[in-house]
Amino acid sequence: MAEFLSEYGLFLAKAITFLVVALVLLFAMAGLALRNRRGPSEGYIEVKRLNERFDDLRAAVQSAVWDQATFKKQQKAEKKARKQRDKKGAGDEGEQDRVFVLDFFGDMEASAVEYLREEVSAVLLEARAGDEVVLRLESPGGMVHSYGLAASQVERLRAKEGLTVTIAVDRVAASGGYLMAALGHKILAAPFAILGSIGVVAQVPNVHRLLKKNDVDVEVLTAGEYKRTLTVLGENTEQGRAKFLEELEDVHRLFKASVQAARPSLSVEAVATGESWFGTDALARGLCDALETSDSYLLRRAEEAELFEVRWTVPQSPVERLLQGAQGSLGRALEGALGRLLNRSAWLR
Repeated sequence: MAEFLSEYGLFLAKAITFLVVALVLLFAMAGLALRNRRGPSEGYIEVKRLNERFDDLRAAVQSAVWDQATFKKQQKAEKKARKQRDKKGAGDEGEQDRVFVLDFFGDMEASAVEYLREEVSAVLLEARAGDEVVLRLESPGGMVHSYGLAASQVERLRAKEGLTVTIAVDRVAASGGYLMAALGHKILAAPFAILGSIGVVAQVPNVHRLLKKNDVDVEVLTAGEYKRTLTVLGENTEQGRAKFLEELEDVHRLFKASVQAARPSLSVEAVATGESWFGTDALARGLCDALETSDSYLLRRAEEAELFEVRWTVPQSPVERLLQGAQGSLGRALEGALGRLLNRSAWLR
């Protein structure tokens, strides 16, 4: 009986997985189609002063733990100090430090680059010598050309004279994500953030033998010796494999050269093995400059500078919001259902 329940639980898990994944993909494709109809050009720049957000957080706690007389007195003092600080900044442009905060959450296609390029342009139009840009970066990497463009946006910031670029990695900046991170003047990483993976990987399924076994012929016609190296349906050759590997090595060489140029003190050959490391080990290998979360760094900078969160926002229609919400709910449901079923199966065994 226990064995039957165990097998039934695994079958049910597979069925639920297939159903939910299909629905998630359906909602994702529908949402993507709606977004592509408008494109990022129909959005707008939204700027929020993070100092005010931190002040509100502090005030909320103070109002709860302090007596009202002391709290009101403190609020008046802070309001007066804020006015003096704003007046000082308005009177002498060079006196007040400014930090612009950007976010990049990367998928396989680095699709967020469409927003990042607008945010970078907005910052560059206003940035002056002495300003800082903090890019909160999270990405496991993806397509070469997509992350090449994303890295170029960071390079635009780095090329601005007098502008400091700080990359903050709280969870992961690997492969293409690290290609972007390396271009910062300074890289901060949480102790358990993942960095590195300086390597290139590609895989191509091939069903030629299956087709041949079933008497199905596939003709691949090309003009140019290396127009097609490896194929999915046709018969692959050793010459094609060698050329494909050569192209991977070329990409890896460019990857390493970019990282080395941005971080000349880093021993690139020692870390360009495709491995990744947690923050503490990454620091020891020179892949980052300090162990600190973005929250800690921004709170510290807020004591001495004006912080501005810059975000390119594309309005969502009610249908898009519904699709996005459904996609998130289905994803969480899948995670929870699989966790319960797998735990139950393990217990039954």
